Amino acid sequence: MRVRYPAVGRDLGRILQVVSLMAFVSIAVAVINQEFYAVPAFTISAVVMGGLGIWLARRYQQVADSGKLEAMVTAAAAWGTVGILGGLPFLLVAWTIALNPYPAWANAPPMNETVSVFRHPLNGIFESISGFTSTGLTMAMIEEDLPRSLQWWRSFTEWIGGVGVIVLTVAILARPGSGSLTLYESEARSEKIHPSIVSTVTEIWKIYLGITLAGVALFLAAGMPLSDSINHAMTAISTGGFSVHADSIGYYDSAVIEYAVIPVMVAGSIAFPVHYLILKGHLRNFYTDIQTRWVFIWFSVGSVALTALLWTNGQYDTFEETFRIALFQFVSATSNAGFGTTAIGDGTEQIWTAGTTLLLCLGMLTGAAAGSTVGGLKLIRVITLVKGTVWQIRSVFTPASAIRRLRLDERTLDQSQVQREYTEAAVVFILWIAGLAVGVAVFLWMLPSAYPLKYIIFDVMSAQSTVGLGTGITGPEMPAVTKLMLIGNMWIGRLEIIPIAVLLGAAFRELDLYR
Repeated sequence: MRVRYPAVGRDLGRILQVVSLMAFVSIAVAVINQEFYAVPAFTISAVVMGGLGIWLARRYQQVADSGKLEAMVTAAAAWGTVGILGGLPFLLVAWTIALNPYPAWANAPPMNETVSVFRHPLNGIFESISGFTSTGLTMAMIEEDLPRSLQWWRSFTEWIGGVGVIVLTVAILARPGSGSLTLYESEARSEKIHPSIVSTVTEIWKIYLGITLAGVALFLAAGMPLSDSINHAMTAISTGGFSVHADSIGYYDSAVIEYAVIPVMVAGSIAFPVHYLILKGHLRNFYTDIQTRWVFIWFSVGSVALTALLWTNGQYDTFEETFRIALFQFVSATSNAGFGTTAIGDGTEQIWTAGTTLLLCLGMLTGAAAGSTVGGLKLIRVITLVKGTVWQIRSVFTPASAIRRLRLDERTLDQSQVQREYTEAAVVFILWIAGLAVGVAVFLWMLPSAYPLKYIIFDVMSAQSTVGLGTGITGPEMPAVTKLMLIGNMWIGRLEIIPIAVLLGAAFRELDLYR
């Protein structure tokens, strides 16, 4: 079966049209902050994305709805295209400040080192991909030095990316039918709140906006300034982790703010259908839903284990500080939020030990609930792998004529269903580890040997699990090859690899490389 590329072009065009609205909205943010020099940059970005989107959508408007194959290719192509074009505001604002071609009323501030790195297109693309994939790794050395409009753009890309650009497109265009459903599922989502996919994404956005506003109120109450509260609420619920400060949440040096951020990161770790049921009064879903139950179990066990390791190492002065740092960092890593309150590493300088670092890696690998805003393998896949492996081992001791079932959450799976779901989880896990191995190999090849292996594994895992925590390795001074590698890791991590594999397979077929 071959891909119907006109259907891919049509759907990609629709997605670009919707994403271009983000740049138009950001014009108002630039004006409010009196950063008039940034207005042309956002205007040009909006016109480029919107113009390309309109051309594609109109050119292929008569094409039939996408099938599963086209939807997979569209998802992979859309996230790549949106990530690349989303780098335009960084590039254009940086060059505007450098050249300062506008009259006095729109004069740009003096160029600083943080903004200047975005004059290189690859750095802007990296920042954009990191934002839309809700990762949070950054090329900005000192976030405070960024114009507020670019701080907003970073947070906005993460907020939209947390739910997904395809979910946004379905919500705005509101076109029911199988085409919207296949696109929705291609973005690593399968859970539905209502039978109608349009109603489902509408409810998701209501919940998402509501939790975001609640996060803003909570952060304000904890003592965070309004602008910071808005940015951090957007990047906390999206489990993205971009901050407006170089020291992330640690900048505030406030236990109250740190404890306030944790429940918003946890909220981003819970599937939207469960949020919906809880808001409808079905509170029992906190413990009856297998993924939600394991979110709290895994967060608790991991935080206690990390507290024990840090306390044994004697890295922090008091037990309360040790517990707070362990709780925050483990929830941040496992929810894939990527906020930080302490340094884990500083490039070649080792701060956290191998045990504490690799425990966070394990949290990043598993992630939290499918159907939420997190990356990683997702807990349901981990549970499927563990239960499926035990089921496979027990089958050796079971007569071939026996009828066997596997209980998974509220579902009872027959043998064929077990094999199908176990195989899918195993394939994703194998490809995931393969992507991680390639990333680590590239880093070892390109970086000096002074960088500890555990920190290299950590940064690559952070990218592929769309987390954003770093050990001081990731930054603008990295070789271009390692930046491209991390971009690839973030891309495949956000879409759970399969759509990327389908896109590459389709490209190989078109190039006749299978012979």
